[in-house]
Amino acid sequence: MSFPIVRNRRLRGSHALRNLVRETQLTVNDLIYPIFVTVGTNIKSEIASMPGVYHFSLDRLEEEIEEISGLGLQAILLFGVPEHKDAVGTSAYAEDGIVQQATRLIKKQKPDLLIVADTCLCQFTDHGHCGVIEHNSLTNRSDVKNDLSLELLVQTAVSQAQAGADIIAPSNMMDGFVHAIRNGLDDAGFEDIPIMSYSVKYASAFYGPFRDAAHSAPQFGDRKTYQMDPANAREALREAEADVIEGADMLMVKPALAYMDIIRNLKDHFDLPIVAYNVSAEYSMVKAAAQNGWIDEKAIVLEMLLGFKRAGADIIITYFSKDVARWLR
Repeated sequence: MSFPIVRNRRLRGSHALRNLVRETQLTVNDLIYPIFVTVGTNIKSEIASMPGVYHFSLDRLEEEIEEISGLGLQAILLFGVPEHKDAVGTSAYAEDGIVQQATRLIKKQKPDLLIVADTCLCQFTDHGHCGVIEHNSLTNRSDVKNDLSLELLVQTAVSQAQAGADIIAPSNMMDGFVHAIRNGLDDAGFEDIPIMSYSVKYASAFYGPFRDAAHSAPQFGDRKTYQMDPANAREALREAEADVIEGADMLMVKPALAYMDIIRNLKDHFDLPIVAYNVSAEYSMVKAAAQNGWIDEKAIVLEMLLGFKRAGADIIITYFSKDVARWLR
């Protein structure tokens, strides 16, 4: 059958009718809000390239957590900006590291708020790479050593779990990182802590503002030997499959906006929850355009996040979380 018997517009005739037949829903339960904590006192400092996003010192963190909780958000992704950096990222796995201290404070304040701990070394190393660097005198190159890095990433994950993190989210893109961290957590008695793996993380230009926020730009070279080539899609399935085999509980695609085909591919091939990371430049571009009056920010953001859900994302990490929570109310 076709027109005039079939009239697709019949189901679009009113707001209530459109709500009734809507295929994709966005709720506050889908969202994770990233937070940046730093050393010092009385710090609430706006990140210049990310309007509305701040660095918080531990003594100013309580007010932010109260606001997040009051908006109905149930989960945060915790990033730390340390005072001390060295070649092996010691403060990433120190008992008194900035992330560990923040985790304990938040859990004391809001025990039911889910804390997702970003598990990487780049914010904590003086070279800004996500692992241990060794210099090869024969090739005159400095490279990230995969297996040595795994040992430190396990220490970081275990220390985060000991501090009270609910979910470990390794973002380093070393080969075998899920296997190593799963074994490390299990051996330490944290077999019930899930791993939200940054399974498909591209070497993307969309991370620029984040590197300002986390003070994590590499001091030499780039991360293209461990993060993925943006041109590759089949490789994303290999990366995700490896993480599934190694024990990941959730699979992430990062960035999200230019990679919705990858989100859909993972959704079609794996039965684990799929996470989309709506990254810093995706946020900053919208904020900049909105501040110039060029776009309707609310409409753009809600359409974008619905697009992630429609592509297959079950969970969205976004700096818009607080805004969206207000709009959905």
